[in-house]
Amino acid sequence: MKLKKRIFLILFFTAIGYGQKAPAFQNEVMAIQQKYDTLWDSSKETIVFTGSSSIRMWKDLETMFPDRQIINSGFGGSQSSDLLHFYNELILRYNPKKVFIYEGDNDIASKKKTREIIDNTRKIIDKVRERDSMTQIVIIAAKPSISRWHLKRKYKKLNRHFKKLCEKEGDLEYANVWDVMMENKKVRQDIFLGDGLHMNSKGYDLWYSVIQPYMN
Repeated sequence: MKLKKRIFLILFFTAIGYGQKAPAFQNEVMAIQQKYDTLWDSSKETIVFTGSSSIRMWKDLETMFPDRQIINSGFGGSQSSDLLHFYNELILRYNPKKVFIYEGDNDIASKKKTREIIDNTRKIIDKVRERDSMTQIVIIAAKPSISRWHLKRKYKKLNRHFKKLCEKEGDLEYANVWDVMMENKKVRQDIFLGDGLHMNSKGYDLWYSVIQPYMN
């Protein structure tokens, strides 16, 4: 009996400890909220850019669109399921008129299925529309990169499904950043940082050229 009781207590306190463990990215999400608590003006029209590190590391995003109130709620390393978990804190909190979403890059690298990524994306879209059906949503295509070029077929498949989703829904828009980052059927080599994954200023200039028309 003593052994059984001891095992029970171990399992019980282990379960409690697990239940109290902070969700992944919670600290980063809280830091984003604290940043915009002082910067965000709720009386102004807001555009949210959210998703993984390609959004988070777009440091001059706000200055590229100086006449807009931009919220950059990107959080590095995230997957579509993470954005779905924090949709309220990273999107709805700011009552945006327009939302740009970049997820799927890390999902593919983590061997997630296209179906799962699209399903999570649909759920995020539904959450946004439940709050305000007039919110405009732009899905940013998964980008090519040097370090993940071996996964290019899976990324291209995901982008086909993103595009199909946008065409089917009608009021979704698809920002194709893939093509401008390519040259002669190969990903450009001069638009990345040393890790071959994250973009330098040249890369973000290309993104700007694609994103800018969707801002109007």
